[in-house]
Amino acid sequence: MPQEVRFGVQGMTCASCVARVERALKKQKGVLEASVNLATEKVSVTFDPGQGDLSALLEAVQEAGYTPVTERVEIRVGGMTCASCVSRVERSLKKLPGVLEASVNLATEKATVVFLPEMVSLARIKAAIQEAGYEPLEDTGSAGAEAQDEAQEKELKAYRRDLTLAAVLTVPLVIIAMTPYAPDGFFLKEWMHALLPKTVWRWIEFALVTPVMFISGWRFFRVGWAELKHRSPGMNSLVMIGTSAAYTYSVLATLVPGIFPKGTANTYFEAAGVIITLILLGKYLEHVAKGRTSEAIKKLMQLQAKTARVLRDGKEIELPVEAVVPGDLVVVRPGERIPVDGEVTEGESYVDESMITGEPIPVAKHPGDEVVGGTVNKTGSFVFKATRVGADTVLSQIIRMVEEAQSQKPPIQQLADKIAGVFVPVVLVIAALTFAIWYIYGPSPQLTYAFVTAVSVLLIACPCAMGLATPTAIMVGTGKGAEMGVLFRKGTALEMLGKVQTVVLDKTGTLTKGRPELTDLKPFNGFSEEEALRLVAAAEQKSEHPIAEAIRQAAEARGMTLPEVAAFEAIPGFGLKAEVEGRTVHVGADRYMKKLGIDISGTEALVGELSDQAKTPIFAAVDGKLLAVIAVADPLKEGSAEAVAALKAMGIEVAMLTGDNQRTAQAIARQVGIERVLAEVLPDQKAEEVKRLQSEGKKVAFVGDGINDAPALAQADVGIAIGTGTDIAIEAGDVILMSGDLRGIVNAVALSKRTFRTIVLNFFWAYAYNTALIPVAAGVLYPAFGLLLNPIFAAAAMSFSSIFVLMNSLRLRGFRPPLAHEPKAQPLQPAAA
Repeated sequence: MPQEVRFGVQGMTCASCVARVERALKKQKGVLEASVNLATEKVSVTFDPGQGDLSALLEAVQEAGYTPVTERVEIRVGGMTCASCVSRVERSLKKLPGVLEASVNLATEKATVVFLPEMVSLARIKAAIQEAGYEPLEDTGSAGAEAQDEAQEKELKAYRRDLTLAAVLTVPLVIIAMTPYAPDGFFLKEWMHALLPKTVWRWIEFALVTPVMFISGWRFFRVGWAELKHRSPGMNSLVMIGTSAAYTYSVLATLVPGIFPKGTANTYFEAAGVIITLILLGKYLEHVAKGRTSEAIKKLMQLQAKTARVLRDGKEIELPVEAVVPGDLVVVRPGERIPVDGEVTEGESYVDESMITGEPIPVAKHPGDEVVGGTVNKTGSFVFKATRVGADTVLSQIIRMVEEAQSQKPPIQQLADKIAGVFVPVVLVIAALTFAIWYIYGPSPQLTYAFVTAVSVLLIACPCAMGLATPTAIMVGTGKGAEMGVLFRKGTALEMLGKVQTVVLDKTGTLTKGRPELTDLKPFNGFSEEEALRLVAAAEQKSEHPIAEAIRQAAEARGMTLPEVAAFEAIPGFGLKAEVEGRTVHVGADRYMKKLGIDISGTEALVGELSDQAKTPIFAAVDGKLLAVIAVADPLKEGSAEAVAALKAMGIEVAMLTGDNQRTAQAIARQVGIERVLAEVLPDQKAEEVKRLQSEGKKVAFVGDGINDAPALAQADVGIAIGTGTDIAIEAGDVILMSGDLRGIVNAVALSKRTFRTIVLNFFWAYAYNTALIPVAAGVLYPAFGLLLNPIFAAAAMSFSSIFVLMNSLRLRGFRPPLAHEPKAQPLQPAAA
């Protein structure tokens, strides 16, 4: 049936924009009509959902150059206990018209929803969660972290209160129920027998278990009923059905025992009480452990300073950090935390940036250097100008990225969710079949056996552990990565990085520092080395080329005073020409010298030697005579060779991609131990090279830092951006190395593998536990061994499986990176004049 959808579009300025959007929409499958209103910036589309989908319409608008208006919101959801709850909330949300994506994380108890605000409101989304049987709580984000902590603490207190009441009543209940089965002569058995008749003790059991069922265990009944009402049973439904069956059976056996076959009017009050108590104990421990999975995020949030010393009218004023605005001058004293991002204007010091970058050694800061909010000033005082505040600071962006990664589901979880969606209904069928088979074919008393086995199946099959297997591991893994200076922007990347077979490294700025340095200078025709450098550096004064900067810095480092340049001309593709102290200086490549007719014979051996060392030779001439051959090189970053060796030791192929010529590229590759080199690749060809490697059937990670790396980062299975690079490259990356140290790749891969192993082990336990114990609970061991699982032990096993999964995920907190970076401390140098 045709459906009408409406959404806002940004970026339209004229009638031709309207026509372009309409044309783009009408080309999509299933679109019957498309109308765009420029005044309201809104689109109305009538389309057949059976032929096309809403996401394709939005992509079409985006490809046309405009931005569809969507919103993303996170809502805390109370009352979820297992994977079935997750599936039910997601299904309810995805049914709403205008909802594009809905993802629920059981570990964080959050629903992340992307929707069209023109079609569905936040209130309607919350109502859908409520209709599914759960409680939408206040929206959370970084700013609402404290409120979230309070809500979690409140829930923990509620579990503790209910558990205490249940335990206090269940202990005497078990003693009363089990004592009659003690050997004759046991003093308590004799005392109870003498004190009250058996019927009265049953009524006491009834009085003890009823508050356990309907006060301590009320939460299971409230949510379980909602689950059944929506025909989507989950853990609460199973607990409700199992304990209700035990309770109702016992009440009838107490009130009207005559309706039961002979020998079957037994009571199971203690089973109902113990089951509720054990499950509450499991849930209480689960909440305690879940709180620990998000400790890394809490640590990051605690880095945010509360106040800042701001200079206003020449006076230091202590203000709340929220009152700092860009441009404010902020004073930082030794030992204080830097409140916002900025640039040092006065003073110098060492700053501990370990919680942001993972680098353990404090970094020297001089005027002109950037400082990051949340880091700690160590030695001196300084003043900096605030450049980024509030949600724009690096720390806030890190917290947001990690939270978003934690809210996303890797492919393995999506498969698990599908299984969990049908798991509970299948269990209900198995429980019914178990009851029927035991009742028809079981030994006497059949009703008792049928009842016990069916209840055991219901209780042991709760899929709580399945719902926690992935999100808890992702939360701890991404948090651990943030502590190491490795930010996983997507949960998918955390799973995929461990499967990568080839890592492609961009050269400039990734393997190397990206800042050329002068390495060699060979004067000719009787010129001294100092004279040659002085003339060449003077000629390069007006050039903005990185090589020119390297030569000028070399002259400055030797304390040279450079003469003025009378005339300057850049020759594109060749070099430059300048007039210095009345002399004509030419600087450029060998082809420039040949073009000028300058004799450079006798330099071939030197040039070949420099090229073999990955150095770029530059020729300089003065008044038509060869002045010098100068070499510049982009030095390798510390740790690059170590990172490459470690990746190869992991069985990962390492390739280098560069625009340099083959000879220079091979020289750099030899220095770091890379055999596969993709040289002379133009910037716009990088993504194609990645695609070509993928076509060989390999999972490829690309590591880069520049704007021109963004397409390759997006094309790769995992894009790893250098955090010290450009913002565009970082936006395109799935993983960000905050310090730019390539050893972070090794650590990230190791963490990814360890996290995935944890997820697999969690799933193995969750599924193996159910696969193995459901038949045991159904009584398959009884015919051969006479073994039958008591419902009490079934409830205990169910609780234990969830706690095991959580504890297994928490083991990731002990992960140790294989390549810890421990550089030597450098003395603080005075700022350059």
